[in-house]
Amino acid sequence: MSNPKRDVLASLVVFLVALPLSLGIAFASGAPIVAGLIAAAIGGIVAGTIGGAPLQVSGPAAGLTVIVFGAVQNLGWQGMCVATAIAGLIQLALGFFRVGRVSLAIPPAVVHGMLAGIGVTIAFAQLQVTLGSSPQSGVLKNLAAMPGNIAKINPAAFALGALCFAIVFFWAKLPKKVQIVPGALVAVLVPTLISVWLNLDVKRIELPANILGEIKFPTMPASNMIVPILTTALTLALVASVESLLCAVATDKLHKGPRANLDRELLGQGAANTISGFLGGLPVTGVIVRSSANIAAGATSRVSAVLHGVWIVLFSLLLGSLLESIPFAVLAGLLVHVGVKLVNAHHIRELASHKELPVYLVTLLGVSCIDLIAGVGLGLGLSIFMVLRRMATADFKVTSREGVHQVLLTGSLTFMNVPKLVNALSAIPPRERVDLVIHTDFMDHSAFEALNTWERSYLEAGGELRILESHEEWYRPATLKLPRVTKTPVTPREPVLVGE
Repeated sequence: MSNPKRDVLASLVVFLVALPLSLGIAFASGAPIVAGLIAAAIGGIVAGTIGGAPLQVSGPAAGLTVIVFGAVQNLGWQGMCVATAIAGLIQLALGFFRVGRVSLAIPPAVVHGMLAGIGVTIAFAQLQVTLGSSPQSGVLKNLAAMPGNIAKINPAAFALGALCFAIVFFWAKLPKKVQIVPGALVAVLVPTLISVWLNLDVKRIELPANILGEIKFPTMPASNMIVPILTTALTLALVASVESLLCAVATDKLHKGPRANLDRELLGQGAANTISGFLGGLPVTGVIVRSSANIAAGATSRVSAVLHGVWIVLFSLLLGSLLESIPFAVLAGLLVHVGVKLVNAHHIRELASHKELPVYLVTLLGVSCIDLIAGVGLGLGLSIFMVLRRMATADFKVTSREGVHQVLLTGSLTFMNVPKLVNALSAIPPRERVDLVIHTDFMDHSAFEALNTWERSYLEAGGELRILESHEEWYRPATLKLPRVTKTPVTPREPVLVGE
């Protein structure tokens, strides 16, 4: 049930979290600083009003930073805005055709590896800014530039960036009562005040005198730019959709209110990106940092997300000059922390327990060392390979005892291991007694046909054959055609030989 008072208070907390992050993401993306404010306002107001996840908060996200930075370099800012608007239209189409859940078919290992790769890229790039230098376009280039940048370090910039990182890192370890004040806000505010008090010579944010005058509608691109813009738009639409839907699913786990409607969420994200691109803003996605802050602050409805966008508009128009005191190195320190947090240790442990860590690592390295599309492609390719390898995994064990040959088939019997299966069965001497024990988790039609063909030929040649299918204890009622009277699982015991 909606509680207006709690929603207003939660909106103020989210506003204080979103403001410094939006500025930092715009800076890391190579976009105008105003673009981060536009996207934050549009994400809150438009996606908050239309979207299908009531307590999710949308805005510019670190997960798109690498894509946007590369697009700005290749397309220019106007071209980037066109790509953002088209990406929004693609998302609207995806939502209209109700394909929201389909995008969740992407393996979690690929998604988390992609985010980790983006985090590594952000961290290495912004580390250069804390040293007083400019970031390069990739992790390897930033690593190569590191020794030279350390040699000509700006001590003041590095100290401010390090202080920002330390505050936001340790703030999460303080008592919950203290954390009512957002750590990101404190991490930006304290170093900024110190830099002003000491009058440090560092680069600071520059905003136009008339922010509304900086809103420039995108223009029609030149014919030779249409294909790159469409490619960028499709990439943005897919990545932003997956990130938003994953965020919506994660947000559902943090509260007991209405569950997210994923197709409607795509419509909300599509509308927000179309408008943001049209007004010269960054791409928008659902953001877990803002969403979790929103829920922790007591939000009860979509009103809090919408209001946080309103506060950003009012602050930008009335108090925007205060932002010009913030040093770039402070924002860089905040972004280094954001990048490090994207490499989530919990996800790594969970993926390792499911034996999906190789997919995660390949995606991470591909995104950080090559580019995002290549990294995701490598991750998906390895995922498919591992599935095929699992399908081809089967074991055939033949033993002889007291004149009976026992053949134990385990694993997954598919067309991929039919040759191995046929070779194992062909090695059994003719006209003997055979127990064929099948203990598999899957058998496709090709494997069944191979077994059936061998069975007929072996029996016709004068052999004796008994086929035993082995199941766990819980399978016994099904073999006896008895209904289950309880859903309580039975502790597995010795395998049951159905053929007996």
